[in-house]
Parts: sequence; structure tokens; C-alpha cells
Amino acid sequence: MSRARPLFSAYGIEIEYMIVDRETLGVLPVADKLLAAAAREEGAADVSMGPVTWSNELVNHVLEMKVTEPAKSLVGLAGQFAESVAMADALLAPLGGRLMPTGAHPFMDPLAETVLWPHEYSEIYKAFDAIFDCKGHGWSNLQSMHVNLPFRGDDEFGRLHAAIRVLLPIMPALAASSPLLDGKFTGFLDARMEQYSKNAARVPSVMAAVIPEAVFSEQEYRDRILAPMYRDIAPLDPSGVLQDEFLNARGAIARFDRSTIEIRVLDTQECPCADLALAGVLTAALKGLVEERWSTYEEQKAWGTRELANIFSQTIRTAGRTVVPQEYAKLFGVYAPSNIPARVIWRRLTHSCLPTMDYDPAWDKPLPVLVDQSSLARRILAALDGDMRPVNVRSVYAKLCDCLEKNEPYNVGLLGAAYYL
Repeated sequence: MSRARPLFSAYGIEIEYMIVDRETLGVLPVADKLLAAAAREEGAADVSMGPVTWSNELVNHVLEMKVTEPAKSLVGLAGQFAESVAMADALLAPLGGRLMPTGAHPFMDPLAETVLWPHEYSEIYKAFDAIFDCKGHGWSNLQSMHVNLPFRGDDEFGRLHAAIRVLLPIMPALAASSPLLDGKFTGFLDARMEQYSKNAARVPSVMAAVIPEAVFSEQEYRDRILAPMYRDIAPLDPSGVLQDEFLNARGAIARFDRSTIEIRVLDTQECPCADLALAGVLTAALKGLVEERWSTYEEQKAWGTRELANIFSQTIRTAGRTVVPQEYAKLFGVYAPSNIPARVIWRRLTHSCLPTMDYDPAWDKPLPVLVDQSSLARRILAALDGDMRPVNVRSVYAKLCDCLEKNEPYNVGLLGAAYYL
């Protein structure tokens, strides 16, 4: 988004996928070969494939797909991403690979299997690696969907940032899709975010509390967030390669260079229609917050970072069953006699907000599964049913790869209470 656009007038969607061996599902570091085949040029880092562009990421087993131009609506994007997935799988077939969804590879050994991107932009990745050591789950094994939303001017920035801050803590309640690492259940439904939240510990100001600080103007953001971060990284980055907004690792980051806020806490789902349905629910809820349907701008601004971070830290563990305070639920027009599960808030938001947005029929199948059945993380655990043998893990994730290929939600049928959201 190169020029300032008003709130909710455009959408930037980015989805990351793992490249895995077609037979074993082990990570396959051939993103450079895939991009070269698509571009017919060695070392290509970005390839326009029509409405969707392919890009490299930090590691060579991850492919990013993103809208080539900001989309005026989310409608139609699920189909465009599905077509892009099909093209990638076709080019990966001769390399013995395919794409895998979800937020983390279930049995990758990052210490042994990490291969950094070796071509254009590699100096940036080398700088990150030198400072933070990128051979770990929090760097080399995490795939997400980023949603970029525009703003025009300080007032719109403040209102959008306030809305995003208060909704961030419960976004993983819907989005969690990474319960496994190293071949076993981690105890977190969103293990990607649990690992990610620790990956910049050497320079705490880069990540802070994941939830952004309560700042609501560009100058305040530059003074309180960007300047300390640049100052703290400088002794470790003498060439200044990382003195840029992309260094900011919070769960949502302001990109003043393109007048957007980028949301980064959403695990990749099992297929594009599920990812875009999630983006639709999310943006509809944010629009309601910005329009002050349930709480005022001042009420949203008043929530402290630590209070919100405490809710977030529980949500990445228990997803939709996370119990949130009554006062927090009131931000979304949910009034209850006691603290309530996050899933209740999302059901209310989904049914009250989606009718106000352009709606894509492609969301019809994934929405009931995502909102009324469970997060993908719980569906994965339900399918595994406690059996963590490698053969069973591979079987479940092979089915997830099939869901991605067919653009269909992963529905394991009627779940018992233990797996409900």
C-alpha cells in the first residue's frame, strides 16, 4: 500500500506456507528453486503470478503468497490464493515437494534443518541470525497470515491502533493452529506465538510484550517504540541493516512507510478459504470497534498493555476456552454475570459484524467449523486422539496438506467437549 488510504478501503493479505517432501512431509528447503522455476530466473525473490505474488522468507523451506496490489475487498481472494497454491504445488511436484499449511511444522528439528534464504535480501537475514540466532522454532518454524489495514492521518491511525490492541489478545482463540512441535503436544494451542514471543529476548524493545504499547499518534509511536528499538539494536548492528520498521516484532506493527498496520498473530489455517474467512471476521470486528458500536475510543485506549498481554498469554495456551474478564468482554458489547470464554465473544462478533462486510460465499464452509466447532489446533488434537506416533502425526498432516490442495476446511466431525474450541 504505497499511498495513504482511508480505513477499511483496502486489504493486504500475506500467507506463509511450508514446503515439505511429498512422501515424508519433512521440510524441503527449495523455495529458491521454486521461485526460480516460476520466474525462469535464478535467485528470484519476488515473482508476480497475477493477482498473487510469491516471495521468499527468512528460511528456504517457506513460501510467502501475498496480494500483488492492495485489494478493495476480501471477496474473491480465497479463490485467487487457492489458484496460486495449485500453481505452486504443480511446480513443486518435479522437486518432490508440496505445500503444507498450519502455523508450525509438527516435527521439524530447527537446529539441524534450518537453511536460511541464500539470495537477495540475505544480508538482512544474516544480520538477524548473527544477533538472535535464527536456528530455533521461534525463527525458522513459524508460518502466519498477516493482515495489513490502511489508515490516513493520525486520527485514523489512533483509532485503528486502539481497536487492534484490544482485539489482539483473543485473536489466537480462533487462529491457533500450531499445537505440536518436535513431534509432541507442547501444551500450547498456539505454540508458534509462544515461541515467537521469546525470539527477540536479547533486545527486549524489539518485541516488548507482543501487545503494542498504548500510543495513538505517529510521533508518539516513533518516540516510544521505534526510537528505543533502533537505539538498542545499534551496538549489535553496526552497519545499520536493521534500522527499519520491519525490525519491530510486536503482534501488530505500524508501517508508516505505507500507512498501514500489519497484524501478525494469526497462524496460517488449513486452506485459503479458512484464512480469508478468518480475515473477514477479524476485520469486521475491528470495523465495529473503530465505529464505537460497543465501546468508545477512550474506553479502548484506557486498556493497559500488561492487562491485555496477560489475556494474550493465556489465549495462546487455551484458545477459545480462555476465560476473559467481564470488563474486557464489555468492550465488544458482551455483558455477562461473570468472566466468560473468549469463544463467546467471537460468536457474538461473527454473527453481529459479518453482515456489515462484503461477504464471500467461499467462507460458507470454513466459518461454521472455525467459529462454532473449534480452532484448527483443537481439531488437530482431536484427530490425533493422543496418539503421537510419527506415523499418526504424518497421517493427520498429510490430510491437512490435502485440505490446502483442495481448498477445503479440515472437519473432523462432531467433537467431544474436551475439544470444543
